[in-house]
Amino acid sequence: MDFELEGIGMTSRRTRERLISRLREKGIQDERVLDVILRTPRHLFLDEALAHRAYEDTALPIGYNQTISQPYIVARMTEVLLAAGPLQRVLEVGTGSGYQTAILAQLVEQVFSVERIRPLQEKARKRLQRLKLYNVMLRHTDGGMGWPDKGEFDGILVTAAPEEIPSELLAQLAVGGRLVIPVGGQHQNLRLVTRKEQDLYETQILEGVKFVPLLGGTVR
Repeated sequence: MDFELEGIGMTSRRTRERLISRLREKGIQDERVLDVILRTPRHLFLDEALAHRAYEDTALPIGYNQTISQPYIVARMTEVLLAAGPLQRVLEVGTGSGYQTAILAQLVEQVFSVERIRPLQEKARKRLQRLKLYNVMLRHTDGGMGWPDKGEFDGILVTAAPEEIPSELLAQLAVGGRLVIPVGGQHQNLRLVTRKEQDLYETQILEGVKFVPLLGGTVR
């Protein structure tokens, strides 16, 4: 048994189960999502000094002015993305720690994840390999551009907030596909965009959120 993955004390299964109870209380209903969050060792995606806080329902720093998202937001975005049925190909914009990537990889057929900060991407790659999640392709690139030569995607999930939704991401969404994205500056909201026809998109505003901004360029 890999005790680091299983967790002890503040990273134990009992602590994780308390988090799942909080997510249920906040309205998360998809049992597939809750089960994957229960089984996924969030503490593995944090520096050792913060591992004891892994199962608090809060965002935590991962360096480079980035954060690992609050578990509720991870659950909510994943639940919304999956609400219309199974997904084959999903684009994630902003690999970050790799935690949201790991959740998606256990629920969809293939994940394509882009990250602009190379050291974060390399850490995420090692974590995903350790969890034996081999259905993920990673790319170091400007996130706002997505991954055009791998599109179109059944789902796109964005983990940083642009001021406006990038047209490049809309173009990579398959007809019938769903884009879940935080949008805005000081005041942000989470949006679901569904591509109804080739040139017809339907947008729903879901709730207020707070994400780091979606930035251009890359960091080595």
